[in-house]
Amino acid sequence: MIWDALILGAGAAGMMAAIEAGQRGRRVLVIDHAKAPGEKIRISGGGRCNFTNLNIAPDRFLSQNPRFALSALKRFTQWDFIARMDSAGIAWHEKTLGQLFCDGPATQVVEMLVRDMAKAGATLWLGCSVGEVRRIGEEFEVETARGPQRARALVVATGGKSIPKMGATGYGYRVAEAFGLPIVETRPALVPLTFAEQELGWMRPLAGVALPGRVSCGRTGFDEAVLFTHRGLSGPAVLQISSYWREGQPISVDLLPGRDVAAELRAARGKVALRTVLGRWLPERLARYLEEAAGVTGTMAELPGAVLDRVAEGIRDWRLVPVGSEGYRTAEVTLGGVDTAALDGRTMAAKGVPGLYFVGEVVDVTGWLGGYNFQWAWSSGWAAGQAL
Repeated sequence: MIWDALILGAGAAGMMAAIEAGQRGRRVLVIDHAKAPGEKIRISGGGRCNFTNLNIAPDRFLSQNPRFALSALKRFTQWDFIARMDSAGIAWHEKTLGQLFCDGPATQVVEMLVRDMAKAGATLWLGCSVGEVRRIGEEFEVETARGPQRARALVVATGGKSIPKMGATGYGYRVAEAFGLPIVETRPALVPLTFAEQELGWMRPLAGVALPGRVSCGRTGFDEAVLFTHRGLSGPAVLQISSYWREGQPISVDLLPGRDVAAELRAARGKVALRTVLGRWLPERLARYLEEAAGVTGTMAELPGAVLDRVAEGIRDWRLVPVGSEGYRTAEVTLGGVDTAALDGRTMAAKGVPGLYFVGEVVDVTGWLGGYNFQWAWSSGWAAGQAL
C-alpha cells in the first residue's frame, strides 16, 4: 500500500497534521517510536497542559526569520484551538500572562487528538522505530520496524532534542540534512541556567528561595518568578531569558522591579539592620545574603546615603554570569532547527523537495514559555495538513 501521507512523530504537530489530512480524505499513517502518543503534552504544565496563550504574536517566537511563523499562526489561531477544546468539552482556565491550562489532566488533550485522528481515518503505529528515508521516484520510502513504508508525502514531526529521557533525538535534523536542507545550530531553550562553583558557594544556601523579579539579557527582559537552585537559577523569568542568553554573556536580575529602592531605603532610617528592611520586600534568606554581600554593618541610621544607593543599584541591576545551562535533559524546547529559508511558510513544505514537510519543534521556530510552542505545533501541523 502507498500512503498519501506518512507522518513521523505522534506529538502535537504530527497528530494535528494527521487530523487535517485525514479529514481531507487522505490515507495517513502516523508512526512514533514511543509507546504512547503526545508524551510532551501529557507532562506539560505540571500535568495540566499549557495548551496555548491568548497573546500569540510573532515577536514571541525566536527564529532566523521571526516572520516565518506568521502565516500559520494567523490561519490557525489560538481561538481555533480553544474552539476545539470547547467542542470536546475540555474545561480550561487562564493563569497569568494569557497562559491557558486544562482544569483537569493533560491526557484529555491527548485523548481528543487521538480520537480526532481515528475519526479522520488516520492509522497510528506506536512503539515502531524508523530508520533510513529515501526518495524513490515521486514517493518516499521509510524503513520501519514493521517493514518499509511508501508515501506520496512525508511529514517530519519528530520534535527536537529536549528531554531525551522521553525519546527525543536529532532524527528529524538528519532527515533534513539527507535531503540537503540547512540546519540552524540547535541548543537547549527554556532551561535553567547554571553557575561556576565560586558562585554556587553562596547560591546553594538560597536554594528553594523564589520571588517575582525581572531577568534581562541585552535589551530583552522578562518579569516573572525567579527561583534559586542548587545549580544556579530557574523559574519562568530565567527559563525565558535562557533562549536569548549565550555563553559569556551576563544576565541582569532586578529583585524589586518597578520600585524606587534607593528612595525606599533612604526613607527607612532607624535603629534597624539593613536585612530587616530588605526582609520587608524580599525572602529573609536573600535579605541576609544581600546585607552580607554588601559588607554592611550597623543600623540604617548609621549608613551613608552613598552606601544605600550602592545597595539599591545592586538590587536593581544584579549582574551574574552563568557558565551554562542544565542542557537538553531539562530544556522544555530546542532552539534552532530546520532553516525556515528552506521551507514554505504557508504549507511547511521543503522548497526543493516536493512532498516533504517539517512541522513543530524540528523547525527553527521557538516560542516563549507559556503555551506558545504548543500553538506553533497546532498551527504548523494544521498548515501542513491543509497541503497534503
